[in-house]
Amino acid sequence: MSATIQTAQLSHPGRRARNEDSCGYQTSEQSCCWIVSDGAGGHGSGDVASQMVVRTILDNFVAQLPATSETAAALLEAAQNAVMSHKAAHPEGDNMHATATVLLIDSQTLTAAWGHVGDTRVYLFRERRVVFQTRDHSVVQQFIDAGYGDTSIIRAHPHRSLLTAAIGNADELTISVSGPPVQLIDGDVLLICSDGWWELLEERVMEAMLEDSSSVAEWLNSMARRIELNMATNSDNFSAIAVQIGEIDPVITQIQTAIVGA
Repeated sequence: MSATIQTAQLSHPGRRARNEDSCGYQTSEQSCCWIVSDGAGGHGSGDVASQMVVRTILDNFVAQLPATSETAAALLEAAQNAVMSHKAAHPEGDNMHATATVLLIDSQTLTAAWGHVGDTRVYLFRERRVVFQTRDHSVVQQFIDAGYGDTSIIRAHPHRSLLTAAIGNADELTISVSGPPVQLIDGDVLLICSDGWWELLEERVMEAMLEDSSSVAEWLNSMARRIELNMATNSDNFSAIAVQIGEIDPVITQIQTAIVGA
């Protein structure tokens, strides 16, 4: 049941002096792993946190691992342990932390699983429409869950950047996962993106731009140009990975690894 899998990724500093986002992936004929992480902390430690998260997850991912929620959660736990160990070894440092989202796909069965911590999101597009998106670990999402507003407030609320979970926090790690493996079909597109990306692009705009794109690389570039037009003076870094299921590139025949950002 294997099919071609096309990947595109993009990471931009926005209007910040430093890019604290990182993203990367590893693909093979057996299984694939994609990761986006958004770091935070003083004195530039956010980029250290996000790079550590991406590298740890890719180092711990092996093609023989099943593409399940349990694997995604274990990879995120490994990233948490790495960041906490680094902080323990450098007590003079600040409270660096990071969001993280992991997407796994079984290349043979085309089933997907994912897990996330924080407000870096996964979207699943089917027939160019959003059919699933993750719920943020954020104060504003808690407001919405409690009935104090709807999703229309999530991009403009003054507390939108306050997280309730992050890798590097001393509290017990909160991980949300997709549950049973999700069956993908030809033409499905998945997007993993940091909050700097989705805050400046409403979902209806993502859908419209996907309609007008012939590849996920073109789609990411089009969205990035729109984000740049919408950026304020101190706009955040923005990063994304897009994954398309379908016959675009030759079938993957060897392991490929790439990391960008920070």
